[in-house]
Amino acid sequence: MTDRLRLIKTVEDLHYYLIQGMMIEHATFPPYITALYSLKPGSNLEAFHIIRAVVVEEMLHLTLVANVFNAVGGNIKGVLTADSFIPDYPTYLPTGATDFKVHLRKFSPDTVEMFMNIERSKEVPDDAPLVLPRNENQWLRIQGLDPTQTYYSIGLFYAELIRGMQELDREYKSQGKNLFCGDPKKQVTPEYYYDGGGEILPVTDIRSAVRALRIIQEQGEGSRHESIYDAERELSHYYRFQQLQLGQYYVIDKENPLNSDHPNQPTGQTFDVDWDAVYPVLEDAKLGDYPAGSEVYTHAEDFQKAYRQFLAQIEFAFNGHPDKLLPAIAGMFKLKELATQLIRNPIPGQEGVNAAPIY
Repeated sequence: MTDRLRLIKTVEDLHYYLIQGMMIEHATFPPYITALYSLKPGSNLEAFHIIRAVVVEEMLHLTLVANVFNAVGGNIKGVLTADSFIPDYPTYLPTGATDFKVHLRKFSPDTVEMFMNIERSKEVPDDAPLVLPRNENQWLRIQGLDPTQTYYSIGLFYAELIRGMQELDREYKSQGKNLFCGDPKKQVTPEYYYDGGGEILPVTDIRSAVRALRIIQEQGEGSRHESIYDAERELSHYYRFQQLQLGQYYVIDKENPLNSDHPNQPTGQTFDVDWDAVYPVLEDAKLGDYPAGSEVYTHAEDFQKAYRQFLAQIEFAFNGHPDKLLPAIAGMFKLKELATQLIRNPIPGQEGVNAAPIY
């Protein structure tokens, strides 16, 4: 029976949603990286390791969405290098949720709260719409930010993608066609990916495509309602960040995960968060915030060029050159050297405010 709830009805719709998925995953990079860079050396090691681990997994998510996009015949050339791919912060997430904005700011209690909003979850029954109201005659233009047509969470956005992709695959098979017609040489496979960031899956059919998108859902918000862990029995992003808010680690029993801590009730080791051991970087910095010709202006230009080159390298890797992916990812963390030249320097004429990276 045709799923009347779905919004993805053509392969063009599917390509559009998958591009939005890549934009969602990337939209988390700059805020997470900015907070990470703002930590003073030797301080807040718990925060450093938590945020860095999440960034690595967000790169995994971007790669998984790219694999699905390539598998269904998408053309990734020009996607990551498009002017619109990097959001203009502060911004709403490309899911369309308008109850919070994503900022580029220093590590702080407000920043951790923002991270938890990014990774939040919500349960919706399989037979219920994922966004209300649904207009059956138009695409849901996520970036239009219509408050009546938004996804509460990233997980619900991917549930929409899975729902529509499954029905589209059934339609294609009934017509003797293959939705998964992409070039298999464009798939990023495990030998081309850093294994510390989670499982990378080549996508060849509906089963592997759904599995890839569910990895993203689970790593962000957990494998099921009222659980703190994903299918790999690792703590999900939402609860990793909540540890910083509560100053205490969650405990997961990997042998019997049902014995793990419950949400909002960690029982692990406590730790202190030093909210003051942070550089006072300018929030939502723009290149125009730095005096032309100044040292920080030059460093900001250098960082922006390097970051955009990083995205171009990722796009090149996704477009049939998977062996170039690991060097590109390594380059992302080398950007910290350029960022350090900004965040440790006050902005001329702005007392008590340091420069921040420009993406």
